[in-house]
Amino acid sequence: MTRSLLRAAVALLLLPLLPSACNKALTSPEEPAVRKLIEHYFASWSDQEMDAYAACFQPEARITYLPDRGGDPRTDSLSDFLYGQRMGHKTSPEKMVEIPTAIHIQMQDRGAQALVRWKLTKGKASTTGTDLFQLIQTSRGWKIIHLVFYSDT
Repeated sequence: MTRSLLRAAVALLLLPLLPSACNKALTSPEEPAVRKLIEHYFASWSDQEMDAYAACFQPEARITYLPDRGGDPRTDSLSDFLYGQRMGHKTSPEKMVEIPTAIHIQMQDRGAQALVRWKLTKGKASTTGTDLFQLIQTSRGWKIIHLVFYSDT
């Protein structure tokens, strides 16, 4: 096989991979709305705007916390989870701020998944972790229907 023919064959073999390499051009038109919701989720929590934070969720949402390896997961209703978040802010002697450090979104027709790496700062202490979001498109926009989260430490 000549070199040019070999190059053409390799190019044809790599052609199906081109869409994933050009991911930006093929994103869903709904992805910016999902990203905006996730960014609002973190900002409203950090600003202690708990009503705005609650509005990020579908009322039937479930939230699952994965403890350190070996521990059993705990799943809460939205109301129980929000109560815990409100009390966490209220009883913390220092302001807590959580920011996303990486957001990866996978869009579907009427749903989306997002893997978000985060950093939580409380005074001089900080920790990192992951949020795994399942989102659905509703008549009121994108909402979180399930959240699984864990910290790295």
